[in-house]
Amino acid sequence: MAETQTAPTTVEINDAIFCQHFKEVCSDCDYDGREENDAFFGLDPIDREGIEAPPATTNKEGIYQCKKHGSAACNQCFGWKKQITRLRTQAKKAGKK
Repeated sequence: MAETQTAPTTVEINDAIFCQHFKEVCSDCDYDGREENDAFFGLDPIDREGIEAPPATTNKEGIYQCKKHGSAACNQCFGWKKQITRLRTQAKKAGKK
């Protein structure tokens, strides 16, 4: 009998998708959400490091908010586009060496 593989459980935090471990790239659950997140923020997918979400909890509505500031729209903790842009720049520089 063939073994079936289930898709990893994902969570959405301030418009970015992560695995259940709050990682954009996770070897534990074989998940890679970089392409989806890059596309959502209007960027072409490239091979870059993955981002990790800071500690977060859900509020009464089930929306994730950062533990540090208690905000679901915290740009300081959940500034994904800025973090992704920085990682893309690093990846491009590493490729030029």
